This record gives sequence, structure tokens and C-alpha cells, in this order.
Amino acid sequence: MSGSSAPTRPTGMTRVEKRVVFAASLGTIFEWYDFYLYGALTTIIADQFFDQFPRNTREFFALLAFAAGFIVRPLGAAVFGRIGDLVGRKYTFLIAIMIMALSTFLVGLLPGSRVIGITAPILLLVLRMLQGLALGGEYGGAATYIAEHAPNGRRGYYTSWLQTTATLGLLLSLLVILATRSLVGEQDFADYAWRFPFFVSFALLTLSLWIRLRLAESPAFQRMQARNAGSRAPLTEAFGRWNNAKIALLALFGLIAGQAVVWYTSQFYALFFLQTMLQVDGFTASVLLAWALVFGAAFFVLFGWLSDRVGRKPIILVGCLLAALAYIPVFKQISNLANPALAKAIDTVKVTVVADPSQCGSLFNPVGTRVLSTSCDLARQKLAETSVRYVIEPAPGSKTTIVRVDGKDLPFDAARPAETGAAIRAALHAAGYPRADDPGIVRMSGLFDVFRAQTAGLVGLLFVLVLFVTMVYGPLAAALVELFPTRIRYTSVSLPYHIGNGWFGGLLPAISFAMVAQTGDIYYGLWYPIVVAIMTALVGMVFIPETKNRDIYTGDDKPR
Repeated sequence: MSGSSAPTRPTGMTRVEKRVVFAASLGTIFEWYDFYLYGALTTIIADQFFDQFPRNTREFFALLAFAAGFIVRPLGAAVFGRIGDLVGRKYTFLIAIMIMALSTFLVGLLPGSRVIGITAPILLLVLRMLQGLALGGEYGGAATYIAEHAPNGRRGYYTSWLQTTATLGLLLSLLVILATRSLVGEQDFADYAWRFPFFVSFALLTLSLWIRLRLAESPAFQRMQARNAGSRAPLTEAFGRWNNAKIALLALFGLIAGQAVVWYTSQFYALFFLQTMLQVDGFTASVLLAWALVFGAAFFVLFGWLSDRVGRKPIILVGCLLAALAYIPVFKQISNLANPALAKAIDTVKVTVVADPSQCGSLFNPVGTRVLSTSCDLARQKLAETSVRYVIEPAPGSKTTIVRVDGKDLPFDAARPAETGAAIRAALHAAGYPRADDPGIVRMSGLFDVFRAQTAGLVGLLFVLVLFVTMVYGPLAAALVELFPTRIRYTSVSLPYHIGNGWFGGLLPAISFAMVAQTGDIYYGLWYPIVVAIMTALVGMVFIPETKNRDIYTGDDKPR
């Protein structure tokens, strides 16, 4: 499986290869679109399916259902990867796309909890898990399918088209939601029109399924079957034998983990940061990110093409290191542009929580299972939710938690959090922290309202973040496919990819916000992706081989 090999055909794609790349990528775009619809509509879904609970609790359950899709992705990778290595790539990811299409359509039809009670959130959770299972089977199949059609020396370029799909799926979901909101208005969208994007996805996936049905099986898999050289137990062979399992672990920690945190920080967490930390409205935040994604999408293909010339490893690892170095200064500059009053207040207003240390527990609660009850914990959570930077001053034996704002002491009563919280917010506003309607906070009135210095600057900063994504993700599919033999390739690519992206990446917003709440620093959550990206760069530099010249075909597997 090793050795250098010149490109077998340096010319452009054939007509069949173009159809393969288009069909596999199109279906994957729509699957990512479906997956991200839920994330973009979490607040509305919380109101529709968990309205029997208080506001914070219903949003927690909605996020838990969202996380369920990430958690089961590795299971889907194991199940579909095994089937793909046993019976073929084409039919396996056809099954995956059918499951995704049906479960997404049913989410759009599902009555809310006001109609069918507790059955609604239970069915929503089941459908969300089906989406995660389907996505777990999609990526590895599509990546393997395209790569096994590509000539040696051009695999990075061919698979880079697939790598655009996650970002384009996110972009498509944002655009469809924005268009629907604009057509029907916010109230009607929240009442019933939020379902329309789910119905649109079913039509898109049906089209993709029809296109994929016209494709043939991967030639490498066909030749392997003809020689009866396939694996009888792909999971056991891939992960039960140390020689293969070791490569999967190295791929996870030396490529995928860093890619995952860069991907989710630069896109999902950036959107979360704008809305939650900087108080930018959802429409404006979505439009800003959408423009950055539009400008950045082509760079997936550029870096995939470049990886055929300079290698997969240097581009991915340099992307991880650049992201790690740039995150804190870039996010600080985003704060300065998006909400200048808040950025100034963070630097100039001194806020101290004075409390008995025994009352101040850990706020690191990424899955939301811990209930906060002490006045110190509740006060710190309230400050974190409003992006207030604070420090803790120990006061052993004190029975009262004091929030001190520029020298003014305000007691926080856990029995009356709303009342005392309002008094603290008033003091913070008086000291310089902005209100939600502060005129300095960036606002956009339309999709093309990007030609002001403030909005153009933000799009530029978000574009820099997206550029890091394209570096780490553009060459990734080729790098993963080239690490594993044909007989266990679908399984071996899928499982580490979805563990890395489902767990390291998918849980990043919750983990990073918990770190912010714990420390009182809105930038502290960035240390999670920074540390993981640096770890990946170090592991990859030492242990991951360069694979750009690797011939993934042996003997009769070689394409003619």
C-alpha cells in the first residue's frame, strides 16, 4: 500500500468521474443541511416540543436532543461502515440517505407537545438519533466512493469537492431559514413555518437519491469482490487488530480531533459567540457567517488540489497551528467590532464575586446534568450569561454572596434570583455594560447589508476563521482514505471521523461555554480548541505518515 506513484492520468475528470463526485457530494450537502437545521432552530424546537418546562430547562432538553445526534454518529459509522465493507459503498450510503430523508421529513410533520404531550419529545429524540445514525454512515461511504474512483496523484482534488459539503450544508440551512423568515415573518415562522425547511430537505434528498441510483459500485470494491479478497469481519479486522487499530487512533488524535475543533470553533462556535456572548441578533449573525462561508467555500478545493502537490499532512497541521495562534486575537477583534461597548466594559469595569469558597462549586457542566442552587453559583452563571467578566474574592464564613460592580456591593439572593439579578444588571448597565438594544451592536436589515465598515470587517474576520476550516478539512478525506486498505476502508475511515467530529467537535459549544461560566472570561472557552489543535499538530507531526503519493490500489485494484 506504500510507495511513490506518479499521477496515472494528469488530465481533467472524465464524465463518469464528474457524475460520481457530483452525486456523492450533492447527497452529502443535503444530509448536512438536515443535520444543521435542528441546530439552527434549537430555540424554536425547545418551545414546540418542551414547552411544559421552564425556559432554561426546555432549552437544555432541546440541546440534549441535539447532542444525541452527535453522540450516536460513531454507532452509525460502525454499523454502516461494516455493511459498506461487506456489501458495497453505493448501496450502503443509499440506505443512509433514505433514513436521513425520512427522519427529517417526519420532524417537520411531528406534532408539538401541546398536541400529543410527552410523546412529542420522545419521538423527536428518536428521529434525531436516526439522523445521527444516517450521517454516521454517509461521510465515510461518500469519501471512500469518490477516492476509489480517483486516479493516483489527484485524490486530494477529487475528494476536496466532498469536503465543501458540510460547510455548504450549513450555509444552505441558514439561507433557507433566513428566506422563510423573511417571507412569512418572525411570528408565523415560530408558530408553524419553521417546518417548511424540513419539507424542502425531503425534496432535495429525494433528488439526490434518484441521481445516486444511476451510479455504479466503486471499481476498487468490484475488483476486490471479484478476487474474493474482501473482509469477512470489517469491525474486528479494523479495530480488533492492533496494527489497524493503531492507525485509526493516530488518525483520530493526529488529524481528526484538531480538524473537528477548528471546524466547530470557526463556524458553529463563532455563530454562538456572536449571538450569546456579544448579543448580536440571530438574523445578523447568520447573515455575517453566511457571507464568510460563501467567500470561503472555494478554498476547500484549493487546499485539496494543493495537497496533491505538497502533501496532506503539512496543510492540515499548519491549519491547526494557525487556528490555535489566531483564535484569541481574532475573537477579541470580533468583539470590538460587533459590540464595542461590551468589549470596552470587559476591559474597564471591575466585577468581583465575594463569597464563601464552599458555596462556589464547579460550573463545568457541559451536558447540563448538574443543578445549580447556591447563591455563588447562580450569580456566576447569571454574569456569564450576560458576558460579564468577573473575578472571585474568597470570603470564608460569609453567608451572603456579594456582586461588587466598580466598588458597589449588591447581594445576590438565591431565593430571589430574578429580583436580585435585575438590580445587578442595572448596576452593570450604569457602569458601562451595554443593554441588548445598544445602538453600537452590529445589526443588518437585509442579506446584502454588508458594505459598511463594521459589517465588512466582521465578514472579513469570519472569513479568516473559515479559511482555517478549509485548510484542515479540504485535504482530510484523501488523507484518511489513503491510510487504510480497501477491504476495511469504509469502516476504518468512518468510525474515527465521527468520534472526532461528533464528540471532540459536536460537544465544543457546551464545553467552551462551561469554561466561560467557570472563569468569568468570554475568551477562556477558546482554550479548549486551542489545546486540542496543538495536540493534533504535535501527534500528527510525529506519528502520521505523508500519504499523497500512496497507491491505494494493489494488483488488479489499479484503475485502468
